[in-house]
Amino acid sequence: MSYLEYNVKRTPAGLSKILHVNWTLVVLLTAVASVGFLQLYSVSGGNFGRWAEPQIQRFVLSITVMFIIAFVPLWFWRSMAGLAYAVSVLLLLGVAFFGTVGMGAQRWLVIGPIRLQPSEMTKITVIMAMAAYYDWLGPRRVSHPLWVLIAVVMIAVPAFLVVRQPDLGTALLILGGGGMVMFFAGVSLWYFGAVIGGGVGMVATVLASRGTSWQLLRDYQFRRIDAFLDPSIDPLGSSYNINQAMIALGSGGWSGRGFMQGTQSRLNFLPEKHTDFIFNTLAEEFGFVGSVFLLTLYVAILVTCVVAAVQNRNRFASLLILGVAGNFFLYFAVNMAMVMGLAPVVGVPLPLVSYGGSAMLTVLIGFGLVQSACIHRPRERA
Repeated sequence: MSYLEYNVKRTPAGLSKILHVNWTLVVLLTAVASVGFLQLYSVSGGNFGRWAEPQIQRFVLSITVMFIIAFVPLWFWRSMAGLAYAVSVLLLLGVAFFGTVGMGAQRWLVIGPIRLQPSEMTKITVIMAMAAYYDWLGPRRVSHPLWVLIAVVMIAVPAFLVVRQPDLGTALLILGGGGMVMFFAGVSLWYFGAVIGGGVGMVATVLASRGTSWQLLRDYQFRRIDAFLDPSIDPLGSSYNINQAMIALGSGGWSGRGFMQGTQSRLNFLPEKHTDFIFNTLAEEFGFVGSVFLLTLYVAILVTCVVAAVQNRNRFASLLILGVAGNFFLYFAVNMAMVMGLAPVVGVPLPLVSYGGSAMLTVLIGFGLVQSACIHRPRERA
């Protein structure tokens, strides 16, 4: 901020911060979460205490955390970005060496009574670190090969550690979130072209590694790829999930079967109906209209974030807002592509709708940073 801006503008302080909360964003987030509560009540067969009630409690806790983060000055989060990133990487290393195995994956770190999944918070800390990095670097040096290489390493290190757990879905979100910040910071598009070319080469290498001594993916991950390429290859095994999901998606028609009338979820044909495949239960019960309504809410959240980023002249704040919005977009885009058969199943939940506390807390922590940027934006003095 220039000397002139400092003298003619002010940053909200005290109780006046409440007036500058982005309430449009709060309403939209609550609306999306409410859709989740409704669907969780439905897929539980009307048992409010099974999934809906715990999810409401988690939402209340998570949105409280969001407001706490929102009222902390943005300069504090800017100064903590590097430390938060370093702690995340150290925790991921801790998972690699001392992590607890659950459901075939080593993703959790137990410290006394606390059970942590560091990969969830890494999605946010990578965005914070990248925004702080490009704020420090300035717009003139963003495309210099050395500075681009440093940024790529900052993203690749935690992503590699997460892939090794294995957790391909979270690794993709980390790569995508960091890449979004690089794009919005103004890095030359030639680098992204090189990354796409490298990605194609990596996919080819992964596929070629199957059955060798240096196989890069687990067998179950290759089976998921097979099911994506040909859903009929194993209809009662690896293709069962996506086949049942597609039946639920298509049977809803234009307006759906009606609330709590979905046969795929009520008769337990649809797997993970309360987590990864909850969008399919929505499509079956409320049809195309209900699906578009939820998608409209998601798009409205993105538009609200973009408007907030454009209004904010602080480079760190703008990159942080766009990074969080980009990560949120990848969250629901990957999930919807996955459950519609457009991408392999990677275990990414539908944000704020799927049952689960870790993902919801992570998403709302990210939006807490967005709110902090909105609240502490310098404004004209009265």
